[in-house]
Amino acid sequence: MTPFGPLVTTTLGPVRGERRADGTCRFLGIPYAAPPVGELRFAAPEPPEPWTEPLDATAYGPTAQRRPFAEVTTIPEPSVPGAGVLNLNVFTPDTAPAEGLPVLVWIHGGGYVAGSAASPWYDGAAFNRDGVVLVSVGYRLGVEGFLHLEDAPDNRGVRDWIAALTWVRDNIAAFGGDPAKVTVAGQSAGGGAVLTLLSVPSARGLFRGALAVSGAVLRPDGPETARAAARLFTTRTGLPATAEALRDLSDDALLALQDRLAEDGPDRAGLPPMLTLAPFADGDLVPVPVADALTTGDAGADVPLLLGFTAEEFAMVPGPGEDGPPLPLLLGALGLDPERTGEFAAAHPDVPEEALFGRALTDVVFRAPNLAVADARAALERPTWLYEFAWRSPVLGLAAHCLDLPFAFDLLDAEGVPEVVGPTPPQALADAVHRAWVAFVTDQDPGADWPRYTAGARATRVWDTESRIETDPVRHVRDLWLD
Repeated sequence: MTPFGPLVTTTLGPVRGERRADGTCRFLGIPYAAPPVGELRFAAPEPPEPWTEPLDATAYGPTAQRRPFAEVTTIPEPSVPGAGVLNLNVFTPDTAPAEGLPVLVWIHGGGYVAGSAASPWYDGAAFNRDGVVLVSVGYRLGVEGFLHLEDAPDNRGVRDWIAALTWVRDNIAAFGGDPAKVTVAGQSAGGGAVLTLLSVPSARGLFRGALAVSGAVLRPDGPETARAAARLFTTRTGLPATAEALRDLSDDALLALQDRLAEDGPDRAGLPPMLTLAPFADGDLVPVPVADALTTGDAGADVPLLLGFTAEEFAMVPGPGEDGPPLPLLLGALGLDPERTGEFAAAHPDVPEEALFGRALTDVVFRAPNLAVADARAALERPTWLYEFAWRSPVLGLAAHCLDLPFAFDLLDAEGVPEVVGPTPPQALADAVHRAWVAFVTDQDPGADWPRYTAGARATRVWDTESRIETDPVRHVRDLWLD
């Protein structure tokens, strides 16, 4: 660590980061809670011990250990060993601006069992260039973060997000940010985290805006589902679903048990096809199911929300093949009346039958839930903006899951991006998406050329080589899965 890097004093102690060639600063691996080990492994996050000497904040801190999620992510996700996984990274244009800068707090995705805040796709350089402080957050995953345990608080990962946002409220001014101008954002499971936080009473006041990118929310997500997952864990592993039984296991041993929970089998009946480990309504921290809170309650009523999805999120997921269940049965398992299989196929006229399952999974996990939230908020005249990212990668042939992130972060040359977007991605599209995000974080409105989503017009931003505003372009999703 160079002794000449920028020094900032937090409420817990001083941290020394590094100044980058463009003059901006980054501070990596700052603990916002104590390492979740020993008695704290399955506990609610506790404040870390204060320190007096400058903390070296020039390298990413430890990341939660995990498995890849379903091989659908294209994002490089470094794994950093160590116990102190409850840390965050701050990228700032200036530690002492004339006025406090708007702040974007980023929660990574990964199906609540994977992902990494240390990904090069989440670098804050472009946001710093445009006057925004970016904070990326690590949190507990999988069994440690989300399995219901009889002798531990539920939704430990959600509690981690709240602890990180509390740290931001108490400390971001020292890094040049304004604690009154915080927008919480995330993609996939991170987008689900944003929607969850909108429904959590104890998170109110910690952010003024919300940006949910391909948000994934567990459905059903009540305590019965969580207890069913805990029983399945015990049945398959032979171990009680308790903190006492699991606390002293190594990371590898716990991940091996988690792998067994994720396996297919008839004993999974009644559990969602995906996201077995995810936030759920526990009646306490998360009072009611997130989908219900956002579509029938007053959750997030005063918080502007920008949300959306890609056109073909999980379209690359193959169907079961010739020997698998027929398409009507598969669609029925996902919630579609099997008699409407023909209507679903007609909505995708250029898609072969063997690829329709991936389109249905896209609708069920991402498009329909987000559309339901947008429709409900529009009916109540709550500030909402909806988008569809429709640009197809020439490499993937799809507007697939995660494809929009390098454009939003304006990092088309980051590690792993050319392999996904091709050698000549449209910089103009990155400029437009990134500019809208910056405007939303700064002003809580993505710009005058993007009208709100209302019950009457359902104006939707379609991001493509030639971006445009369309009226209700995904109405077929509503007609098939919501009506």
